[in-house]
Amino acid sequence: MVTNDYISINGNGNGFSKMEEEFIRRHHKHDVKENQCTSSLVKHIKAPVHLVWSLVRRFDQPQKYKPFVSRCVVQGDLQIGSVREVNVKSGLPATTSTERLEYLDDNEHILSMTIVGGDHRLKNYSSIVTVHPEVIDGRPGTLVIESFVVDVPDGNTKDETCYFVEALIKCNLKSLADVSERLAIQDRTEPIERL
Repeated sequence: MVTNDYISINGNGNGFSKMEEEFIRRHHKHDVKENQCTSSLVKHIKAPVHLVWSLVRRFDQPQKYKPFVSRCVVQGDLQIGSVREVNVKSGLPATTSTERLEYLDDNEHILSMTIVGGDHRLKNYSSIVTVHPEVIDGRPGTLVIESFVVDVPDGNTKDETCYFVEALIKCNLKSLADVSERLAIQDRTEPIERL
């Protein structure tokens, strides 16, 4: 049902198609400092881009597809600079995260956010998510790319830090695929724009 995830440590492009590499080069630029790690993950989802984007763009409702989020409250109207307080389900080394929406483009399907507080070790965390139309098995599908940069906490290596964050993102992307594909089965309408 769901196809492969590919991981690229420090943006070296291992395992990515030329199209994926181009999207990463164009949209996933991070200013990586000495004691930080970065990575990009790719997910192919068997659901149309408009449906996947309708979930990803909801900065105010990440719990719609992110399994570790139990509650989210946004202060004020949803716009660039909006801050959300996220409650994290038990089982993770955190209970809260404060996050700011840095960029939201409904035409290009780009969302960027930073973590600005919380009781966790993800300091100077920034992520970019892009959503791109593609065809999977002759049907409308979606390529989702999520990249991040984060400080390496004292006592951890870059590899350990990247592995931890990648595991969280993989879980979120798998859940996004599951939710999107369930919705796509319920909603057999074609997207307005042809692929």
